[in-house]
Amino acid sequence: MKPRFHKINTPLESSFSLAHTVGPNFGRIWHFHPELELHYTIKGKGVRFIGDNVDNFSEGELILLGENLPHTWRCDECYYQNDPAVHVEAIVLQFLPECLGKGFCELPETYAISRLFEKAGRGMIIEGSARTDTIRLLYEAQKATGIERLICFIRILQVLSETEEFSLIASAHAFYRSGEKENIRLNNIYTYSLANFRREISLQEVAALSNLSVTSFCRYFKMMTKKSYYDFLIEIRISHTCRMLIEDKYPIEVLCFDCGFNNVSNFYRHFKRVTGMTPLEYKRKFLEKRSA
Repeated sequence: MKPRFHKINTPLESSFSLAHTVGPNFGRIWHFHPELELHYTIKGKGVRFIGDNVDNFSEGELILLGENLPHTWRCDECYYQNDPAVHVEAIVLQFLPECLGKGFCELPETYAISRLFEKAGRGMIIEGSARTDTIRLLYEAQKATGIERLICFIRILQVLSETEEFSLIASAHAFYRSGEKENIRLNNIYTYSLANFRREISLQEVAALSNLSVTSFCRYFKMMTKKSYYDFLIEIRISHTCRMLIEDKYPIEVLCFDCGFNNVSNFYRHFKRVTGMTPLEYKRKFLEKRSA
């Protein structure tokens, strides 16, 4: 799918854009841009869409996105209620692949950086010591000026290009590129699904949003996202279940119905298919990672 183009204004005195943003939310628009983006979420939580992937995001997540990779961070509904006590915060680094010169990534010494840019085309969740080092360098770059700021940027690229502590997010063929009409149509489908996933959504009602018959809608959605609408809806429900598992406020059976599943056996089957583990295994893995 071809999402909305987003123009990034890089300061004239800099090779890249580095912003510490604070606001009510991260917006709702599914978009892309030719710049790579390093996104560190300091505050905020919700569901992120990157390429053909749907998953939760929360505080502390560090993600590198490749050029023209469609994405959006859609916060939980509480972030859209104009409550001054509820806000998001992030540090976002955006840069063109050739920002250091067209020949920079062709140097023998920078081969790993060009490989990094290729891997970022699927989106990368940065973890472990690479995450810690990169976040520290982001804060240092914010305070630095001139050559020192540029050195921080290059060191960030070095850390990210050398690490094996990452996981890829989207598939190799994450989306189908199309026009603005499809962008608006898919945004409507995504927004409607996020607002109503806790109840049964019929194909008839979601097809009506697109002014298509059910058969045409199913064919259209599969062509645009490389997955069925049913699988897409299951991924949204599972992502919210994962969040609630981590918060540990309700029994698993309660979460099952709260996130839109009609029975527990179906819930367990879908959870295992999407995450590769049972709900208890997922929760245990998160707790072990947090205590490490």
